[in-house]
Amino acid sequence: MAVSRREFLQGGALATALVLSGKKAEAGGADAPQMRTKGLKSSTTICPFCAVGCGLVVHTKNGKIVNIEGDTQHPINQGALCSKGSALFQVANNDRRLQKVMYRAPGSDKFEEKSWEWALERIGQKMKETRDKTFKAKEVNKKDNKEYVVNRTEGMAFLGGAGLDNEECYLWSKFARAMGVANLEHQARI
Repeated sequence: MAVSRREFLQGGALATALVLSGKKAEAGGADAPQMRTKGLKSSTTICPFCAVGCGLVVHTKNGKIVNIEGDTQHPINQGALCSKGSALFQVANNDRRLQKVMYRAPGSDKFEEKSWEWALERIGQKMKETRDKTFKAKEVNKKDNKEYVVNRTEGMAFLGGAGLDNEECYLWSKFARAMGVANLEHQARI
């Protein structure tokens, strides 16, 4: 049996009308939003995955995330989330998520657990070593053979991501420039 285009569209319109005319769920039902989140602490945040900046409502109980959903009051996404934003709860509550600093020494085949204090100190030392080795105060321009002050290091690069809001990105870029980093980029899709 062949269905004409007109019959297909009429059937679709009828199905839509039937769906829209259905009774809405009662406000006090067990699956109502206010029942699912009753007694939980709510806070708003921004999704860290891309540069769109969708709003999220995070519900916690005793400091543990128990629910994440789109913020219906947010002007960008109005409660809607993409597949990555919808799966954010699984990222926050995952047994395989690393909670501690894991370090693998050069030449080693295994990781060892280290403290955050050790890691931050080590990162600072490596950054200073790299900056000292690769810092260039002046450079000669090949076209006019003049020497110019450049004050930069070419041995480091800074790469930002969508997890940074505007203020954090501003501070991050100021820090990079203060270090003399010339290779500075922000890619929100990484």
